[in-house]
Amino acid sequence: MLTAFARAFKTPDLRKKLLFTLGIVVVYRLGTHIPIPGVDYKNVQECVKQASGNQGPLGLVNMFSGGALLQITVFALGIMPYITASIILQLLTVVIPRLEALKKEGQAGTAKITQYTRYLTIALAILQGTGLVATARSGALFSNCTVAGQIVPDRAIFTTVVMVVTMTAGTAVVMWLGELITDRGIGNGMSILMFISIAATFPSALWAIKQEGTLADGWIEFGTVMVVGFVMVGLVVFVEQAQRRIPVQYAKRMIGRRSYGGTSTYIPLKVNQAGVIPVIFASSLLYIPALVVQFSNSTSGWATWVTKNLADSAATPHIILYFFLIVFFAFFYVAISFNPEEVADNMKKYGGFIPGIRAGRPTAEYLSYVLNRITWPGSLYLGLISLVPTLALAGFGANQNFPFGGTSILIIVGVGLETVKQIESQLQQRNYEGFLR
Repeated sequence: MLTAFARAFKTPDLRKKLLFTLGIVVVYRLGTHIPIPGVDYKNVQECVKQASGNQGPLGLVNMFSGGALLQITVFALGIMPYITASIILQLLTVVIPRLEALKKEGQAGTAKITQYTRYLTIALAILQGTGLVATARSGALFSNCTVAGQIVPDRAIFTTVVMVVTMTAGTAVVMWLGELITDRGIGNGMSILMFISIAATFPSALWAIKQEGTLADGWIEFGTVMVVGFVMVGLVVFVEQAQRRIPVQYAKRMIGRRSYGGTSTYIPLKVNQAGVIPVIFASSLLYIPALVVQFSNSTSGWATWVTKNLADSAATPHIILYFFLIVFFAFFYVAISFNPEEVADNMKKYGGFIPGIRAGRPTAEYLSYVLNRITWPGSLYLGLISLVPTLALAGFGANQNFPFGGTSILIIVGVGLETVKQIESQLQQRNYEGFLR
């Protein structure tokens, strides 16, 4: 593998792409440490130290921003608005016929949908930026910090507008950096930035576990977490690569004097067809009640119940609801992202058929049957991956920001595998050996 990296850097055009990607990553990480105007940086740092390891309902968003959210920097919103906009557009494609028609137009339609995604990203960035500034001004961003109300000392409207505009511009720059990586670098730009944001929080989170540990000065807890992390990475790699291959045979056709078809191929149905989307959906949905309680500052019975049962990731109701939401959204997302009837129609149009299955409706029914069967283990795997760290390491002081949690480990492994495949394919194009001999 190290030899393959060395050969990649010896290839001029591939070396240029890798160095360009690294340069964009450096710029992105610098932006996550530049505070926005109107914020008392000293008080922010004091509150971040007090909130270390207990980031509350904003823990997921802070993870996606690489820790920039709680520090209220230029890239505080990170790529979260773009992720949300992409998911919304993908869901609306199934509902709105116009978007569905654009999706079928090929490259031109995809470019139009990408443009809509950019507009929606900016709108969401303005909305989320306004909410973040309001939360910081009210002191609710750090509930246990003594100087939380002094993070934004200037309450003028002009200062608020400047802060929101700065964070929105930062989101636009992040989106532009991601597209630059996609066009000129290696891998998918947004995925790479997401990978970097999550990986950047690992060292501090692991060191916090070591410092909070009590056995052998914290080294036993630290070693246990590392072992569990490596086991989870191996399990995720195994399941993410697993797929059910549906054989497809294409009939031989004579057009003029030339024959076409007569080939055999397959339809790869992944065990985890939905990816990390169900985990993000379930986490976001469970964070809504906790955020409402945090903003309302209510001490009524319902607020106490929500704080005790839903906001606490170790509470039994939270664990049960989280697991069932992941399973539900796994089936929901697979149902809207993979259309068996459309696949069956395309196969019939080009003379393809599954051996032993009639073309048309029987093929669609068979694909639906297989997809439902493999989605069950995929959804259960997602639920267990998300809950195992909380259940297994609760005795070692693990919290909802445990670095090897379900969302972070799925994204890290998925993006890593995809990027390695792209580098390997470019090496193979130049008659070099890949990562595996």
